[in-house]
Amino acid sequence: MKIAVKNMVCNRCISAVESILEDLKIEVNQISLGEVETKNEISNQELEMLNLKLKSTGFEILEDSSKKQIEKIKTLMITKIAEEDLGDDFILSEFLSSELHRDYSSITKLFSQNENVTLEQYFILQKIEKVKELLLYKELNLTEISQKLGYKSVQHLSNQFKKITGFSPTHFLNSKEKKRIALDKV
Repeated sequence: MKIAVKNMVCNRCISAVESILEDLKIEVNQISLGEVETKNEISNQELEMLNLKLKSTGFEILEDSSKKQIEKIKTLMITKIAEEDLGDDFILSEFLSSELHRDYSSITKLFSQNENVTLEQYFILQKIEKVKELLLYKELNLTEISQKLGYKSVQHLSNQFKKITGFSPTHFLNSKEKKRIALDKV
């Protein structure tokens, strides 16, 4: 049985969901970002209990097909950004169309109708959160970060960062409050 799970955005999320499933003694074939495949069908009562436990930790079961699609879109973008390998030739529309085997206009329409942000805006917000993370690690300079996240230049990254956060990357690093947003809250 396949179960779509909202807000699974990283490997720690997979571990958390895996732990919940173990506690409920639900046997699993496979767990990946946004999806759990159980070995056996589970009863409605077990499904309700699972959803309750998931909700208590920030996840939830998705039953609506459009919500499942949106979660898949988000997971694809978050995973792609996490790879830190967005060349300056990366094209979001081609990537999503290829991965989802759907026309990009239908993908963006679905996303915009169900979220309070466009697909492109969501992608930019996710990239900015990744920039914040990489800045705080202090392992890469702005040039390296801009190259890894597909920016044409450091100036492009800085302008977009300031537009979204209100701070330059340097000011963000030097401020006492280094506010980051959880990826599932973007």
